[in-house]
Amino acid sequence: MSAPVDMNAFLHQLADVSGAAITPFFRTAIAASDKSRGGVFDPVTEADRASEASMRQLIKRQFPAHGIVGEEYGAENADSEFCWVLDPIDGTKAFISGLPVWGTLIGLLQKGRPVLGMMNQPFTRERFWGDGGQARWRGLSGERALKTRECTSLADATLMTTAPQLIPDEFRDRYLSVERDVRLTRYGCDCYAYCVLAAGHVDAVVEAGLKPHDIVALVPIVEGAGGVITNWDGGPAAEGGAIVASGDKRLHEIILKKLAQG
Repeated sequence: MSAPVDMNAFLHQLADVSGAAITPFFRTAIAASDKSRGGVFDPVTEADRASEASMRQLIKRQFPAHGIVGEEYGAENADSEFCWVLDPIDGTKAFISGLPVWGTLIGLLQKGRPVLGMMNQPFTRERFWGDGGQARWRGLSGERALKTRECTSLADATLMTTAPQLIPDEFRDRYLSVERDVRLTRYGCDCYAYCVLAAGHVDAVVEAGLKPHDIVALVPIVEGAGGVITNWDGGPAAEGGAIVASGDKRLHEIILKKLAQG
């Protein structure tokens, strides 16, 4: 019998092949098509497609019984016990603008629960990954464990969201009620926001309108670093929708109450 596959090692293999597919396109004159069908501009590029195709090929070769759900090529065997959830470039708008605040999201569900996740940024050569019990970062200066920071007050908190305009109208006033009370708000970092939260640099991320491929990979990273990530009702985050992540569970409770009040 062959030796069992080290899933963490396989996660890094997926990051390797996706990064190799993406990096030749970054900061080039790459074309982007709009898949929004008349809504808010939602770009997709050849880099997105090449990255997801490379990961799908590797998963099918190594784990033919596993399911795959990807942003660009849809679902295959999504009801399998193990299902990979892929976002080849989370932050495509940043990607086509030459900004390095994008990443490849690679998540693994077991019976619908996120058990492994990575955010890979091949341009800055950073990786954030976790399994819900621990989380780690690797970059040019080495590797270390990730740990969220303590924060028990909105008045002391740094909040992140990609853009208030991306939050659906029915949720925006509730989001703004949180933003008004924090010390500092930063915009525009997509998946990177959750990773700097896990690293202890910011305190909360509040977003809405997310798809599973936007969030599944980030759940084990945030939780592995000691943070909390749920939907706005306090339920599981894996299905997407309106999401809040906090580095401190006490702050998380405050934000959930604030969002419930609107």
